[in-house]
Parts: sequence; structure tokens; C-alpha cells
Amino acid sequence: MSTAHTVVTVIAAAWVGFSAGSVFAGARWVVEPLADYGVPRSWWTWLGVAKAAGALGLVVGLFIPVVGVLAGIGLVLYFTGAVITVLRARSYAHVPFPLLYLGPVVASMVLASAA
Repeated sequence: MSTAHTVVTVIAAAWVGFSAGSVFAGARWVVEPLADYGVPRSWWTWLGVAKAAGALGLVVGLFIPVVGVLAGIGLVLYFTGAVITVLRARSYAHVPFPLLYLGPVVASMVLASAA
């Protein structure tokens, strides 16, 4: 395991964990767009749980690699779905936001495969 992989993974996990915490806290800048995109309120907690589990899985993956790979795949699918949701809502200016979370996760996975 390389230092770069460890650093990028911890940053990605913290970033995704922050996103999960923002959903749980009901941060206006997170939940208002969800409502605008048509995401049912009943899903919000589960979306936060998915992100929190993914963040935790990335960290655990530093010690148990298969867990990190599975968490990374789950988060890539999650944020790809987020991009699709934003596009379907025609909120094109918001497309970069899920990509900001997707990028570090992908970088972590690339670095893990190179290790």
C-alpha cells in the first residue's frame, strides 16, 4: 500500500463522510437540491447511510482490501446515479457537485490497483 493511496483514500472517505453528515444534519444546501431533483424525502436517510457506509468501507479497505474495493464500487455507482439524477432534473449547473465526490473515490481505486 502506497502513501499516496492511503492519503487519497482517507481524504475521499472524509469527503464522502462529510457529505453523509450533511444529509443527516439536514443541511439546507444539500436537502433543498434533493427536493428540487425530485428525490423523495423518505430516501434521504438511506442515501446518507449509503454514503456513510461507503466512507467507512474505504477506510476499512486500507486494512481489508476487498472491503475497500466493494465500497469504492458502491460509491462510484452512488455518485454516478447522483449525476444521472441531476441531469434528469435538468439542473446542469449542479452536475459538478457529485463529480467532486466521485473524483477522489475513483482516484483511490486507481491508486489501490496500482499498489
